[in-house]
Amino acid sequence: MNTQTANNTHEVAQETIRITGSEAIIRCLLAEGVDILYGYPGGAIMPVYDELYKFRNEIHHVLTRHEQGAAHAAQGYARISGRVGVAIATSGPGATNLITGIADAQIDSTPIVCITGQVASHLLGSDAFQETDIVGISTPVTKWNHQITKSEDIPSIIAKAFYIARSGRPGPVLIDITKDAQFGELDFKYEKCTGIRSYIPIPKTNPEAVLAAAELINNAKKPLIVWGQGVILGKAENELKAIVEKTGIPAAWTILGASALPTSHPLNVGMVGMHGNYAPNKLTNECDVLIAIGMRFDDRVTGNLSTYAKQAKIVHFDIDPSEIDKNVKTDVAVIGNSKDSLAKLLPLLNENNHAAWLQEFHDLYHIEFEKVIKHDLSPTKEGLTMGEVIKQINTETNGHAAIVSDVGQHQMIACRYAQFTTTKSNITSGGLGTMGFALPAAIGAKMAAPDREVVAIIGDGGFQMNIQELGTIFQQKAAVKVVVLNNEFLGMVRQWQQLFFDKRYASTEMTNPDFIAIAKGYYMNAKRVTKREELAGAIKEMIASKEAYFLEVCVEKEDNVFPMIPSGASVSDIRLE
Repeated sequence: MNTQTANNTHEVAQETIRITGSEAIIRCLLAEGVDILYGYPGGAIMPVYDELYKFRNEIHHVLTRHEQGAAHAAQGYARISGRVGVAIATSGPGATNLITGIADAQIDSTPIVCITGQVASHLLGSDAFQETDIVGISTPVTKWNHQITKSEDIPSIIAKAFYIARSGRPGPVLIDITKDAQFGELDFKYEKCTGIRSYIPIPKTNPEAVLAAAELINNAKKPLIVWGQGVILGKAENELKAIVEKTGIPAAWTILGASALPTSHPLNVGMVGMHGNYAPNKLTNECDVLIAIGMRFDDRVTGNLSTYAKQAKIVHFDIDPSEIDKNVKTDVAVIGNSKDSLAKLLPLLNENNHAAWLQEFHDLYHIEFEKVIKHDLSPTKEGLTMGEVIKQINTETNGHAAIVSDVGQHQMIACRYAQFTTTKSNITSGGLGTMGFALPAAIGAKMAAPDREVVAIIGDGGFQMNIQELGTIFQQKAAVKVVVLNNEFLGMVRQWQQLFFDKRYASTEMTNPDFIAIAKGYYMNAKRVTKREELAGAIKEMIASKEAYFLEVCVEKEDNVFPMIPSGASVSDIRLE
């Protein structure tokens, strides 16, 4: 179907029946294949919760302990499954508590649909109890939003919401529904949305652009691929692997692109960005063709734009035309779904190996290994490092676990050292950098993929931002493995204070509670590790557990994460110490 001319075209799901708006909402969710949703009840959404009770055998509602937790859980569900996550909340503070998760989903292109209750339509604008303009508040951080005031609009708007959330470059959608629309009746018939006039979620790929890209790549002497989450969202992992292996081009990844290509692949040269690997960062400014696939040239990747890859021809593959030339000027732009674009590119590429160029990456890796990696993974000092914890988790899971990391030093260490064998295995807050993300996101991930091992890596600061979600783990019996790396600091901020603010540790030292006692209060198996000889056995016990498990590892208080590109510096200025 041509989406340029389609005007709210649909697939008919069922015959017309007379029901309330609140029942219509539940039937819409079921028609979209929703089996789990995350939320918190309240007055303005109570009619929907009443219907959820009636449909409790068909759709599972997860009572999180905070609405922010519901949004992050929906994100975790979406990120590991590739399906749309759903969160639900009441009006006023319930709705505003979703905003951080919605903003996180927007910048990380995560498909979620959030449904909020609202005061009755005749009260709109009157400052009624628990009234907020959630549509106005959420407009900057949603892909689309809409307020429903009439029950008969519910099916078409929800259908549109799911279509927009999942299509093209995914993102969050918020639907606000007044209480009278929930109580009102309508003749219900659900039709899935398959197109919207003027909305082109997947632009048609220009064959001439693909030819031009192939020519640049075939003639390159020092090409470098940098891929991002667009490869995962586009389900283009096989196409990426085929291109890398056919051409012999070294390939590096952004944080959200991690796991699209196995960590152990010989042409996987590591992570780019502020705390990425030495070689791909340094050699970005020496390659002659930079092939960016499904990544947006975020400032944490590029460093100082005025010095970023100025010697290179830039080939940019992306589904979103607005990303082209936004930060980095491209020589060839290939717009379209990554799977389709890379499939068209593959037969046009020459077989090659670029062995001498690849050796430059290996040489720089050995420098990084001696200066940084060896000390992170096999330290000689007495205190435990975050890196050796990740290394031991790799050993026990054989790289098959999904790692859900929070934000901070532990996040960078987890992304640097986790070994991935399966796509959709690195779930973290990228663009927004949301502390408190990991615990609820891990719940959503585990419920979406119950057969996968899901390990949350969290700092002691971020853990306390959504610590209440331990209650959700307990009530849902979600077998999440929670690892808190406790350095008694807001570690990333402390590192910056040490390096750039003369060690003035302003408001970054943490006086923490007894995490083990808290975890046990939620009836979780829990253990604290303070010595290296305890680590392997504790992680083995945690991974072997069939139930949720909490592990606190007390690590070095003032370790820093290197390499590091100082803020505003060139990628060439990456520091190893």
